Amino acid sequence: MRFPIQWKLMASYLLLVLMIGGSFFFYLDHTLATHLEQEIRDNLQSEARLARLIALRDFNDLNRDAPAVAATISREIRARVTIIRGDGTVAGDSDVTPENLPNLENHLHRPEVQEALKSGQGSSIRYSATIRTPMLYVALPLQASSGERGILRLALPLTAIEAARASIRTLLGISVVISLLIALCLSYVLSRVTSRSLRTMTMLATQIGRGNYSRRIPVSTRDEVGELAGVMNEMAAQIQQNLERISAERNRLDTILTSMGEGLMVTDAQGRITLVNPAFCRLFSLAENVEGRQVIEIARNPALNEAFRAVSASGSERLEEMTLHLGEDTHLLTHWVPLREEGVLQGIVAVFHDITDLKKLENIRRDFVANVSHELRTPVTVIKGYGEALLGGTLENDPERARRFVEIIYSHSERLADLIGDLLTLSQLESGTLTLDLTPLQIERAAGHAAGLLEQKAGRKQITINTAALAGAPAILADPGRLEQVLINLLDNAIKYTPASGTISFITAEENGMLRIGVRDTGIGIPPKDLPRIFERFYRVDAARNRDEGGTGLGLSIVKHIVQLHGGTVAVESEPGKGSTFWISLRKA
Repeated sequence: MRFPIQWKLMASYLLLVLMIGGSFFFYLDHTLATHLEQEIRDNLQSEARLARLIALRDFNDLNRDAPAVAATISREIRARVTIIRGDGTVAGDSDVTPENLPNLENHLHRPEVQEALKSGQGSSIRYSATIRTPMLYVALPLQASSGERGILRLALPLTAIEAARASIRTLLGISVVISLLIALCLSYVLSRVTSRSLRTMTMLATQIGRGNYSRRIPVSTRDEVGELAGVMNEMAAQIQQNLERISAERNRLDTILTSMGEGLMVTDAQGRITLVNPAFCRLFSLAENVEGRQVIEIARNPALNEAFRAVSASGSERLEEMTLHLGEDTHLLTHWVPLREEGVLQGIVAVFHDITDLKKLENIRRDFVANVSHELRTPVTVIKGYGEALLGGTLENDPERARRFVEIIYSHSERLADLIGDLLTLSQLESGTLTLDLTPLQIERAAGHAAGLLEQKAGRKQITINTAALAGAPAILADPGRLEQVLINLLDNAIKYTPASGTISFITAEENGMLRIGVRDTGIGIPPKDLPRIFERFYRVDAARNRDEGGTGLGLSIVKHIVQLHGGTVAVESEPGKGSTFWISLRKA
């Protein structure tokens, strides 16, 4: 059971007062009783000396006059008087009739009688069997006029002393009770005043313990309580500063962890996860809280658990690539670092770098180099071969054949120039250095001009290009030269893949402030598996046929980048055997 300090202080004050009062009570009781006893003894001795004078005056014969003299003296001094012969027998007693005197015991060996015989005066206190009460006895030697010696003894009951002691005890008891009541009131007031500061400190310390570190304890005194209050205020200020610093550091750490693109995982030595960041949850497609779970539970990936076991066993850093098969493959570069404290493994920190895009870029780079090498090798080989033939004598020996060789060399050099031109254009588009001169344009005029440039090529295959659907279409914001390049690439691509006597048509649609322009053909179409990659560089649905048609494989990729640079989008719809529709979206003027 918990007692407030105020009650403890009150109890200590009351206990102190009770101990002092009790000590005074017993001390005064004993002292006053001793003093009264001594006072009565002195008075009784004085009366005994006076009684001896009376007895000497009236005594002639000890045996004959003793009863009468004892009675006379008893009446005068109001005390029991006993006259004892020299042999110890009682000659007279004021409280005993002469007839009963022989029945009394011999008093020779009584303490007061022996003391009176030895020193001339004796006294003692003891219980009287005759009158059955404690008595004070005083004895003096006595000699009758006949020369016979005896002892004169006076006795006084101590009931008066007991009554006086009872009265004194009553007064002292009342005084102690009154003192206790006064002390109770004073101790309540003093304990309340003394404990007020402690109660205030307790209340504020409780608030500080609950996290309100801005509260301070008022320091009203310069004693130990004031010093304690000052120390607690300093402690609260230190805790507040430390918590603010820890909170700021925690917020900074949370911000860093949240904004990290790399996944972070921290585990203890047993493989229980203690911390992860949002990027880690995104990488492993984790929606629920994983803290407190084992590594092997969060991802059924043997490489992840194996890497953790290897770092735990070796205690050294580890770099490792792994692939997550969660829908699309995700390639990760993991960096494992053990956490040690005094040489003991406390946990492991793992950082997961998503290198999927890097892998894709590496593949694109590799494919790009391979495609460019392949595209360059064919015209260069042809030019080199026919050049060697010309140098071998064809130029002089067969001028007609030499002319055909020169035409082939020229054709492949144009193809090589087109490839280099497309590569330069694509490089400018991807680098962001290309600037546009946006002006309001009528799409019908731009499409008609592009169709006119390809009219001869389309005519060789008897393909009709229809721009009628563009009549009345709203103006768009575009760079004239780049828009023409887009339309020519789309038309050229449609002509290549449309059989003889086919049709190419323009269509439009308006959507959210944009004008969608479609180039629809009646060609061979595109298989569904190829649609996602149709705008990639050098990607061909039918590589052999595309190369025979003289394409570089960069046209659609250039279209995509130019349209995106305008703030638009590209799309394709196709069904094998039924033709394709390529869409571009541009902002309306």
